[in-house]
Amino acid sequence: MRGPVVVTGTGLVTPAGIGTEATWAGVCAGRPTARPDPGLDGLPVAFSARVPELGPEQLTVRQPWRYDRSTLLLFAAAQEALADAGLSSTEWDGTRVALVVGSAAGGVATLEAQHGRLLADGPGSVSPLTMTGFLPNMTTGHLALRLGITGPSLHTSTACASGASAVITAALLLATGQCDLALAAGTDAMVTPLCAAAFAKMGALSRRHDDPARASRPFDRDRDGFVLAEGAGVLVLEHAAHARARQARPLATLAGYAATGDAHHATAPDPEGTALRRAVTTALTMAGAGPADVDHINAHGTSTPLNDRAEAAAIRRLYPHHRPTVTSAKGSLGHTMGAAGAVEAVLTLLSVGRQLAPPTANFVAPDQDTDGLDIVAGAARPQRIDLALSHSLGFGGHNTVLAFTR
Repeated sequence: MRGPVVVTGTGLVTPAGIGTEATWAGVCAGRPTARPDPGLDGLPVAFSARVPELGPEQLTVRQPWRYDRSTLLLFAAAQEALADAGLSSTEWDGTRVALVVGSAAGGVATLEAQHGRLLADGPGSVSPLTMTGFLPNMTTGHLALRLGITGPSLHTSTACASGASAVITAALLLATGQCDLALAAGTDAMVTPLCAAAFAKMGALSRRHDDPARASRPFDRDRDGFVLAEGAGVLVLEHAAHARARQARPLATLAGYAATGDAHHATAPDPEGTALRRAVTTALTMAGAGPADVDHINAHGTSTPLNDRAEAAAIRRLYPHHRPTVTSAKGSLGHTMGAAGAVEAVLTLLSVGRQLAPPTANFVAPDQDTDGLDIVAGAARPQRIDLALSHSLGFGGHNTVLAFTR
């Protein structure tokens, strides 16, 4: 290790708004963003949580039609993160900058659209930009081109933990001296007919058609599935000494991290949360801390019966003698899929920096599976937060934990 890794810039584009402050305000207000979605009309579930329209301040790229929506969301979040960190891509040494982007599905909207053209009008109608729009790594490739990043350029795909996996990978690149700066990100735009139909067929989506705004209910006794959403999050990581040398303001320290696998089921988490607990204890050990030092948990909290039950079981077993506050941003934002790990990492470090635990929107009361947790509900809760964890889980049994300190 070459010293502590700090976060010096963040950028968010979520259903709660464009920008970190807009997202933080929406989540702290407990404001749900799910609503009927005309783009999903006729499907078993026809509501979602979409990012507001990007304005000219965010769509600064020429010919935006060349890119998948997931890439455009990433561009907007990265632009904010660099400005927040006081960085300019025209001034840095691109060979010493790393970029790691996580996504669950890459440019799936591009793939669906072009497949529709193929079926309707034949192969001659397919765009020559299909592969550069669809291939999952191209979110990374397009941003590296845009910013002149010629250091390590990688893509992570661990389903809904992808953004958090990107943070870990970026931190490892810093730890091994392969870069001086690293951008870690997650982005996904999976609010598409195919994805919505497939998740609905699995029984993963909420069917609360009469009240979409209250459909995402993490840890609540009446939860019945997640709300499909989109978004992007970017974190600027660097060694503390490097940040000091350029007089950058650290927002938080990435004190520990870990990843484990369940090897239990293709989609269902281990109900005992065994591997998740191991990821937590490993991340805490790296941070020089233990369970008693955890003040706050930004949970994965999908609002599905199985995820929330397993995560609650893991939390109860990890903290038998005290109860850290627990929140899930998915009550407000829905499930942003591969972006969630990065988006929620930003929210977690903001909780540390601002000493405030956001509420879990739509949480009313637990059931026997989720009882025993100190769920923040109703309003944001001021508290002392010296160490906070961000949990990210994904299909395939992925568990990723990030530990942030002041």
